[in-house]
Amino acid sequence: MKISAQEEYGLRCLVQLANLPTGESLTLPQIAELEGISTANAGKLMWLLNKAGFVQSTRGTKGGYLLARPASEIRLNEIIKVLDEDVMTKHCGSYTGVLDSCVHNGDCGIRPVIVGLHEIVENALSRITLAQLVGTESTVDAMFHKIQGIHRTIEPQRI
Repeated sequence: MKISAQEEYGLRCLVQLANLPTGESLTLPQIAELEGISTANAGKLMWLLNKAGFVQSTRGTKGGYLLARPASEIRLNEIIKVLDEDVMTKHCGSYTGVLDSCVHNGDCGIRPVIVGLHEIVENALSRITLAQLVGTESTVDAMFHKIQGIHRTIEPQRI
């Protein structure tokens, strides 16, 4: 599975908001600076997240962005669906070679594996809330591996 820049930065922006005390907000320039992204990119992400109902925005000098619902009620699979460009529906059309459509469109042994892997990832992401991403890397890592059915097969890289 490959995480797009949009998914990565969108999740990071939401984690910034989840870290805030109740009722506090961040402005677009603050979010952009905290995440090291352009204000334009942060604006696009916050627009998508606002449209999807994850964040709400307030205009004015005391305005900014805050979570529209508690972080404990926002699941990662919901966020990814909004930030992802629906890779699954485009998968078979992405690998057509020099043809207009895949030569295996009618009967494919690869498609069930790809679909199955996406379902496994979707299931895992549905078990994790935005609130569970708040904390240190080691506490989040420990929480992640306590979730039923998710097991580490590769040790994470330490930077």
